[in-house]
Amino acid sequence: MAFLFQKFQEAVKTLAKSPVFAREPRHLQFEADINRLFLYTRGRNAEEADADDIIDMASKASLEDQQKQVQDNIHSQIKTFCSTLDGLLLSDSKNMNELPESCSQTKATPRRSGLSFAVGRDGPPSNNSAVPQTKPLKRSELSQSFKDRIGYTLDIKPSQIPHKDAGQGLFLDGAADVGAVVALYPGVVYFPAYYQYIPGYPRVDVHNPYLITRYDGTVINAQPWGVGGEDRELWDGFSISEVRANVEGAVGGSDRIWKLLSKPLEAKRWGSGQDMLERRNPLAFAHFANHPSKGMSPNVMVCPYDFPLTEEDMRPYIPNVLFGSSQEVKMKRFGSFWFKSGSSDKTELEAHVPVLKTLVLVATRALSDEEVLLNYRLSNSKRRPAWYTPVDEEEDRRRWS
Repeated sequence: MAFLFQKFQEAVKTLAKSPVFAREPRHLQFEADINRLFLYTRGRNAEEADADDIIDMASKASLEDQQKQVQDNIHSQIKTFCSTLDGLLLSDSKNMNELPESCSQTKATPRRSGLSFAVGRDGPPSNNSAVPQTKPLKRSELSQSFKDRIGYTLDIKPSQIPHKDAGQGLFLDGAADVGAVVALYPGVVYFPAYYQYIPGYPRVDVHNPYLITRYDGTVINAQPWGVGGEDRELWDGFSISEVRANVEGAVGGSDRIWKLLSKPLEAKRWGSGQDMLERRNPLAFAHFANHPSKGMSPNVMVCPYDFPLTEEDMRPYIPNVLFGSSQEVKMKRFGSFWFKSGSSDKTELEAHVPVLKTLVLVATRALSDEEVLLNYRLSNSKRRPAWYTPVDEEEDRRRWS
């Protein structure tokens, strides 16, 4: 595996310099990232003899083909996670008598969370009577059982980053191969059309370091998720969990912050739709990953994941809810501003499977019982905090060009 990792790392550097990528800098960086993800996820569980074939495939495949392959690889892993959690949590007459002593009874009905704001749904409310009962395992018990089957889980504890503002860190407990999905980024998903509804707008980052944006402008606010919960519940995304601030994220110009102008809009009630989510999800902690300090290297990278909403059995384990309408409004970006460019093409939307746009963290090397470190890629056009050491200045520049 070490040989494969070294070979893929060399291939990533070579392919990123290819004339194929010599276009608009931001798009170049996006393509380079997808290329990396293709190599890492495709090479997962590969043999040394397959390395050259995978690298050759990466150099020839179109961006669209690579994106599809990455999506398929990520989805396959998450499907395995969901199946494993189903096996651990869904009750049946045979194993109900084999619960830990802490599990004295099952929940009769799921608990409703937060202020009962509803994030937009075009369909009818969830049918709660159809929701299966789950074993009342504690989150720690579920996490350990998950590790026993998958090989790893996650812990949140004081970071090992050597500066006073590091705060809490994310740690892998167990071992994961290069290309493995190690964490899911939870929270409320906002399309650009709904930026003005993000709490604290326009200075959304002042009291919230748990924000991140995808290349397509989709934003995820993980603050309401916090450290999760102890059951499966109707989650609206507006309840703020108790969470200690991760100071490293609270800075302008990074993937976690975007330029927003204009006054904030008052939040609306968008109907009665909510999502039944498993708040004990052992991997829903990507928002606790810290940036590596000087002399350290990141060991994960962000990967966009479009969860197909047709996979209803998997839905409780995708720790995200959508704010606003499920029909994405087309937006165009001009400098710091986003403008509507007309309503979405209904025919085009109906021709594709509806998805929930999310993010996951993918291991860029083999990991074993260590802190998970993510390159924040702060903009080099802004003043950066003293603790920030660039991993690659050129990548930072391209990301925010």
